[in-house]
Amino acid sequence: MKALLSKVVGGPDTLVLEDIPSPVAGPGQAVISVKAVGINFPDVLIIEDKYQFKPPRPFAPGGELSGVVKSVGEGVTNVKPGDRILAQMGNGALAEEVVVPANRLTTIPDAMPFDEAAAFLMTYGTSFHALVDRAKLKAGETLLVLGAAGGVGLAAVELAKAMGARVIAGCSTQEKVDLAIARGADAGVVYGRGPFDRDGQKALAEKFKEACGPNGADVIYDAIGDAYAEPALRSIAWEGRYLVVGFAAGDIPKIPLNLALLKGCDIVGVFWGAWTAKNPDKFQESIRDLLDLYAQGKVKPFVSEHFPLTRGAEAIAHLGSRKAMGKVVVTID
Repeated sequence: MKALLSKVVGGPDTLVLEDIPSPVAGPGQAVISVKAVGINFPDVLIIEDKYQFKPPRPFAPGGELSGVVKSVGEGVTNVKPGDRILAQMGNGALAEEVVVPANRLTTIPDAMPFDEAAAFLMTYGTSFHALVDRAKLKAGETLLVLGAAGGVGLAAVELAKAMGARVIAGCSTQEKVDLAIARGADAGVVYGRGPFDRDGQKALAEKFKEACGPNGADVIYDAIGDAYAEPALRSIAWEGRYLVVGFAAGDIPKIPLNLALLKGCDIVGVFWGAWTAKNPDKFQESIRDLLDLYAQGKVKPFVSEHFPLTRGAEAIAHLGSRKAMGKVVVTID
């Protein structure tokens, strides 16, 4: 079988497509014939050894997949060969077959396409955990989403609207704002690309305040960091919640903590991957809730582009360029 492997530290151009032995299911495991792989920002980081986890090489990137159960190991009762599933894993998905702990598998409806299933779990799971568990977003509150046209950003937009919130989409271009509004956002802000000088940061803070209204944003969902974080925090409401989701724009921002004091706000970390490992029962419950929302038509992954496995490195590079909107998916025939 073929797999896209990281054998040395580097960018997408260092990945190689090679034949490796097919995996065998051990006790508690299942072998999956992979149909589609969702590409996420951690895939950009992990091959450069910039992610929180550094797997031993060689390894395949790819943290979420959909496919069909090929075989199961001893003691597996929750799935059987032929089941259509989705799975979240730290890495390894960019391969024709993978072995996965069976308790990480979730069966999917027959009506759910494989590409949407592969684009579902990490983005909606992250945003659901952020908005429900960490922010406790309430109906009628105002949410500002930075990076609103990306995978997790669009998921946050849709979920917040399903929760009854007012949503302001922050994006780098008008085209991206238009996409976020088409997916449910109430209004948008084009913030352009940094870096910003002090005057530029103040001007951006004013744009966020104007869009959010006189009370500011009750919750800010920040998946991009860098120079956008401080202006966004300056637009937060009294006792608001600032969600630290990721740093897709590059640098990790340094926040003046006097802003947290003056705003009486919470700065809240969102590390969905670690949360799923520490709370497996709540993780499974959240998946059921999300699949219910999908069945009701309240959420639906926006897959903007498909790449074959032979061009999997291009898919990762495209996501890393910050030009992608929604989800990028690698399909495996």
